[in-house]
Amino acid sequence: MAMRVFVAGGTGVLGRRLVPQLVARGHQVTATTTSAAKLALLEQLGADGVVMDGLDAVSVGGAVAAARPDAIVHQMTAISMTHAGKPDMKHMDRWFALTNRLRTEGTDHLLAAAEATGVPHVVAQSYAGWNGIREGGWVKTEEDPLDPTPVAAARPTMEAIRHVEGAVVRAGGAALRYGALYGPGASDDLVRLVRKRQLPLVGAGTGHSSWVHLDDAASATVLAVEQRARGVFNIVDDEPAPAREWLPVLAAHAGAKPPMRVPKGLARLLAGDVAVTMMTEGRGFSNAKAKRELGWQLRYPSWRQGFAQGLA
Repeated sequence: MAMRVFVAGGTGVLGRRLVPQLVARGHQVTATTTSAAKLALLEQLGADGVVMDGLDAVSVGGAVAAARPDAIVHQMTAISMTHAGKPDMKHMDRWFALTNRLRTEGTDHLLAAAEATGVPHVVAQSYAGWNGIREGGWVKTEEDPLDPTPVAAARPTMEAIRHVEGAVVRAGGAALRYGALYGPGASDDLVRLVRKRQLPLVGAGTGHSSWVHLDDAASATVLAVEQRARGVFNIVDDEPAPAREWLPVLAAHAGAKPPMRVPKGLARLLAGDVAVTMMTEGRGFSNAKAKRELGWQLRYPSWRQGFAQGLA
């Protein structure tokens, strides 16, 4: 059944892949941007574009009320260099400061607007790349908690993730924990770091990560909207893997030299605790629930195919 879908953050790297998929399924899409200059892009993607400030309750309320959607999809972040500057894992709290506000204040504004206008369902972006609880096995399900004791620089980001998940699930919606996103626009900064040999293997590289291509993340989101999914879902590919496996493959497909290896102590000085934790203690995630309950099928079941075919 065709729906009216409101995509908050329609010009982000995932929004640009999601909007066309929704349109192709027959849905009427209203998508937001923070810049009037990007309204033409949204029109090209098949959506009705609207300028909205996700941190302004009046702006959010007005945009949602005008669209009269059947569902809201929260894809608002500010991780790009345009909004957040150069990626800075050492000072993740600063790098993600605006995104953290969008995941807290922005989430609350969207949920308030949904309640005020009678929107029955909300789907929101969360994250499950390497941030599972750092004990037990290397692969976590939705039943396992996210890291309850993150290093200091990651603490505000983890608190924001818990906020968006808790608020949306309590409202009867779905929180989609996307793995590390890659694909056109999403992995450009990462590829640049690899080519400059600024992303080394730390220690033994045992920390696991989960990945997902933008197109697969978008297709899972469409399913969550259409099925009015509730609860938390890990939206990741089939192969969580340690850094010592995925990083050399990424470097090879990026046309870069093999990554350097650095000891944990030096890496902590250069890149900070978050990077060391990710590379040495990170936990990956299982997608079994999303496959089982949403009927999700991946175009890129593994980052191995995805890096080879879908980086650009």
